[in-house]
Amino acid sequence: MRILIADDHDLLRDTLVSFLEAEGGIETETAADFSQALSRVKQEPDFDLVLLDFSMPGMNGLSGLERMRSVPGDHRVAVISGTATRSVAEEVLASGAAGFLPKTLSAKSLVNAVHFMARGEQYAPIDFLRGGDDPSSHPLREKLSQREYEVLRGLSEGKSNKEIARDLDIREPTVKLHVKTLYRKIGVQNRTQAALIAREEGVF
Repeated sequence: MRILIADDHDLLRDTLVSFLEAEGGIETETAADFSQALSRVKQEPDFDLVLLDFSMPGMNGLSGLERMRSVPGDHRVAVISGTATRSVAEEVLASGAAGFLPKTLSAKSLVNAVHFMARGEQYAPIDFLRGGDDPSSHPLREKLSQREYEVLRGLSEGKSNKEIARDLDIREPTVKLHVKTLYRKIGVQNRTQAALIAREEGVF
């Protein structure tokens, strides 16, 4: 199975590649923006599945989805997002996409979704569409303050400290302090480990 992952966050791309290739039988390629992804698919029309970040440069939301789906070939196209609302997810699915994957999916759910879509099915995240479970009940969540939890979410979405600071309307040094503290609380050494644990535990 060949999959193209298009996302402008390096950490997220690397994390997704790690999850999928660990399963075996999955070959991954990556692109940093929509134009790169479009060029790759036009040049190599043998991808089974293309995962597009909904908000990456050049995507323009549903417009990018339609452009990618119109490229000749047997590839299926799905959208991944850490910011899209339920209504956007519903529009993506209604447009005929192979699926919509919130970036809060656990590693196991992500891999299962990819296999599901590659078989020709449409993946719809029921918990996301219904509003999800209460994250405060998760054991890992209970170790963190609200702000540390919000920073961890940013890390799991592949965001830089600067981007997290902007999203949360706090200073970058404050983000660095929260990152250091949450590393200690969940027992990790770096951003990649933190993102992996958050996803594997299904903390979001």
